[in-house]
Amino acid sequence: MKNRQLSPATRLAQALHYLDEDTGAIIPAIHPSATYVRANDYSERKPYIYRRDSNQTTDHAEAIIADLEGAADTMLFASGMSAASAVMDALPARAHVLAPDVMYHGVLQQFQKLHALGRLDVTYYSTGDLTAMQAAMRKGQTALVWVESPNNPDWDVTDIAAAAKIAHDAGARLFTDCTGTPPCCTRALELGADISFHSATKYLNGHSDVTAGALSVRETGDWWDEVFNIRKLQGTVLQSFDAFLLIRGMRTLILRVERATQNALTFAAHFEGHPLVERVLYPGLPSHPGHEIAKRQTGGMYGGMMSIITCGTEQTAIDTALACEVFYPATSLGGVESLIEHRKTVSGEGFKVHPNLLRISIGIEDVDDLIVDLEQALTRAAGG
Repeated sequence: MKNRQLSPATRLAQALHYLDEDTGAIIPAIHPSATYVRANDYSERKPYIYRRDSNQTTDHAEAIIADLEGAADTMLFASGMSAASAVMDALPARAHVLAPDVMYHGVLQQFQKLHALGRLDVTYYSTGDLTAMQAAMRKGQTALVWVESPNNPDWDVTDIAAAAKIAHDAGARLFTDCTGTPPCCTRALELGADISFHSATKYLNGHSDVTAGALSVRETGDWWDEVFNIRKLQGTVLQSFDAFLLIRGMRTLILRVERATQNALTFAAHFEGHPLVERVLYPGLPSHPGHEIAKRQTGGMYGGMMSIITCGTEQTAIDTALACEVFYPATSLGGVESLIEHRKTVSGEGFKVHPNLLRISIGIEDVDDLIVDLEQALTRAAGG
């Protein structure tokens, strides 16, 4: 076995073949200490100085993600938003940033705020439109291109390799948010991205009991050191117990995503063309405009995220979510349980979202139960 490279599935299931040499334990320990004593000569025992710097449990979770991403390094944060904000904070004043006009509403709101304050100069391009992205670039001035693929909540697909070329030709870094397709599906760094981001609250953890954010990079350097310093000063490092739960969740990541993808493909195909559904938005469907790109970028592991646009009024969509008995009407995604939400209600005004759009996170339940549940909910909401 020494000459054989173990598969990602094996490395994940064994948490990088964790073994405590002193006790023989195969489950990573939780190290809760907030501070560490200095050495006999009063030098620091780097990297463990204080909890805001680092911690053994968090380090191990970061090593697992870096291995899965093929990254030079990974940093974990207390939430996805704190990770995304650290990237923004590391940019120089008035840096030019390109961002999609449809994306996770929390990040979009942050961009809008920083632009209004004059902290960043943000230009928006039409999601997935490489021509629009190219036209918005300022060679030598654009510092960062932000890509979400597939984007939330429309699930449009961006060609990451092509976006990377556009960014790099102008001297910019490419940031990719592939939360909907974790690194067992999409390895963005291999496609040319400089920074791969995941809300680890979602698929990486997979059990809806942790909030976390992960940043992984192809190359480290002064900029990456600045991100580390921001995390340290803001105190947003992921805590040890949450890191332990994240490690626990990642050990079944591939199994969970395989099942969610299988369920989603069946579910989406069933409701495509349904008389009470105007549209199904899922990259796994051959009819989806970005299907071929998604297939290439995920190897057919499309994940469990989709949206449906119901017929009728906005209230019909809300009533559909409320009428579900198996789906939870809740916000988040990527857990073992299936969720449904009326996205406009969640994101609020000022975001481009169809009023009848229901965002759906397909879990690992029996898919027939999920299909029957949405069928009855659509019928009840339509007055049937």
